[in-house]
Amino acid sequence: MSTQSNPVPESPLGSQPVAPAAMVPTRPMYWSIRRELWENRSIYIAPLAVAAVFLLGVLISMVYLPERRSAVLLLDQARQQAAIERPYDIAAALLIVTALIVGVFYCLDALHGERRDRTILFWKSLPVSDLTTVLAKASVPLVILPLITFAIIVVTALIMLLLGTAVLLMNGLSAAPWPPLPQMLLVLLYGLTAGALWHAPIYGWLLLVSGWARRATFLWAVLPPVAICIVEKIGFGTSHLFSLLGHRLAGGFAEAFTNRPQGGVLSDWLTQIDPGKFLSSPALWIGLVFAAAFVAAAVWLRRYREPI
Repeated sequence: MSTQSNPVPESPLGSQPVAPAAMVPTRPMYWSIRRELWENRSIYIAPLAVAAVFLLGVLISMVYLPERRSAVLLLDQARQQAAIERPYDIAAALLIVTALIVGVFYCLDALHGERRDRTILFWKSLPVSDLTTVLAKASVPLVILPLITFAIIVVTALIMLLLGTAVLLMNGLSAAPWPPLPQMLLVLLYGLTAGALWHAPIYGWLLLVSGWARRATFLWAVLPPVAICIVEKIGFGTSHLFSLLGHRLAGGFAEAFTNRPQGGVLSDWLTQIDPGKFLSSPALWIGLVFAAAFVAAAVWLRRYREPI
């Protein structure tokens, strides 16, 4: 006695070809930068702390704002503008200096820290190249910090403007004239960009020292240039290297802007912007070449330097 098998009908999905799952790009540069922000929270905490302390001082000084505004309105137009913009200029200057200090100490610890705590062994086991890692670290002082600083300056200026307007209106005074924030912020964005490019060889040198030194990275970064300056002064009676270093540290604005306007009002710097002069400066491009060489050397050191 034979039994007839009942064939099971095929599933309608069985005959359809299964499309392969789409591969999501890993974006190693993006996640490397996210890692830097996660591991180095001082990148944004330090500027935020400075802005908060400054705003606290501004809030306390609002008690005397009506009297100061009444005295300012008695001045001529140029002095009025200078007096109204001065608190905004001070806030911007404090945050720019803070970003510069944070960038210096970040670069000194960027490669040295992972060698010191031996986490480099874990990070090098991931499919992220040394070039990507070092470029991500270099992008922090060159791109991330200027953008964070600019955003914090914008928010700080808006809070100061709203507080000042509210206090003046509650005391029966007109809030006008207002500071020209769009012009001021445009000048700041240009200045931050020019400053990052101008200081690129400094950050590159600090990354190189961070990848080479076993300890005391700050001393290894500072003492060799200082020693060479002393030897040049004693041996040759000249100070060319000292002048060169000073120009590299503080000469960026002289290259990016024309003559500083009288009174130092920040919004007046809008008429002094000179990107053509800045981009045609040989010192800028020589500095960028040195920065690229320092970064390339830092990549090589990260590839072959052992943990401490």
